[in-house]
Amino acid sequence: MAKASYRADVSAHTADKPLDWRKRMSDHIAYALLAYTGLQIFVTMGALNAKSGSLLPYFALVVLVVAIIPACRRFERRWNRLSDEQAVDPGLATYYRHDRNLVWAMAIGLPFVVTGMFKLLAFAFA
Repeated sequence: MAKASYRADVSAHTADKPLDWRKRMSDHIAYALLAYTGLQIFVTMGALNAKSGSLLPYFALVVLVVAIIPACRRFERRWNRLSDEQAVDPGLATYYRHDRNLVWAMAIGLPFVVTGMFKLLAFAFA
């Protein structure tokens, strides 16, 4: 099934424009950052409204911002180093899917994990 969906994806791109892993990864990073920012605001604001009087939610917000920027830059650099020939190589599909899934896992999971850790710390020291 993965091969069939990949073939459909590649054929859709070849009809309009050539497949470019660099552009596709860049798009996923941009959309993941938007989702990450929305989740970060939602999750952190929930922690801030807990009225605990602690600075930990603010620290969690700083950690979240500092954590995502280097990670996204790493993925962006990794894919932007590809030559024009490598950027259209269908053999990189497995690596692309791995990195894409990792970017989305970080974007969705990181706000919950870090805020949850700081809530546990606040609860433990309260």
